[in-house]
Amino acid sequence: MARLVRRIDGATIEDLLPRPALSAPQVARRSAVLMLFADGPAGPDLLLTERAGTLRSHAGQPAFPGGKQDGDEDAVTTALREGAEETGLDPATVLPVALLPELFLGVTGFLVAPVLAYWPSPGPVAPVDPGETTAVARVPVSELADPARRGRVRHPSGYVGPAFEVAGLVVWGFTAGLVEALLDLGGWAVPWDQERYIDLPESGGKLTDPEAGHLGDNEPTDETSVTT
Repeated sequence: MARLVRRIDGATIEDLLPRPALSAPQVARRSAVLMLFADGPAGPDLLLTERAGTLRSHAGQPAFPGGKQDGDEDAVTTALREGAEETGLDPATVLPVALLPELFLGVTGFLVAPVLAYWPSPGPVAPVDPGETTAVARVPVSELADPARRGRVRHPSGYVGPAFEVAGLVVWGFTAGLVEALLDLGGWAVPWDQERYIDLPESGGKLTDPEAGHLGDNEPTDETSVTT
C-alpha cells in the first residue's frame, strides 16, 4: 500500500493512465468506487463485485463497489456507503488512504472518483441485495497478476482492453483498466501475453459501450469504429 500511495499522491490522470483522459463537462454527475485492499490467506487481495443482470447500467458486469454521490457527500463517504450497501462491510473498519484523479465516463455522464482504501481487520462480505449485486469476492493480487489469468477482450464497439479471469468472473472494461493500473502502480505486474484474448461474456457484448475509454487500447478494426 505504501508504494501505491506514494505513486498516487499528487499525480494527475496522465501520470497514472496510458491514454488521455476524457474532458468532463461542468454538469457531470459525480460518483465514486471503492478499491479496497486487505491481507488475506493468499496475501493482499482486492474486493470485487458482480452487478445484477437486471440493472439498467452495466448489467452483469464485474465492478468495484460504488455508485453516485448523494446530496453533499464527498467521494470517500459515497464509496464507503456503497461498499456497505453492496457487500455488507462495516465502513468503520475501512481506512481510506488515497484518492485517484477523477475519471469521466462519457456515455453515462458520470465523473468517477476511485477511492483507495485498506481493510486492517476484514469482516464477512456477501451480496446484500441480489437485485443489485449477485457476487462478492476478495480476489488475491497474486491471481490478478498471474499471466495465466490475464488477457484482453474485444467489444463489438471496437474497444480492446485488459481482462482478468478470476473468482469465476471475467473482469473487463472500466474495472479491469483500474485493476491493471493498480497492479502497475503497486509493482505487482509481471509480463503476460498481450496477444491472449479472453471471450467477452454474453452480457458484456450487449452493452453499447464498455465505458473504458482511456483505460483500454481502443484498437480499431475494419468493421467497427472506436467508441470512447
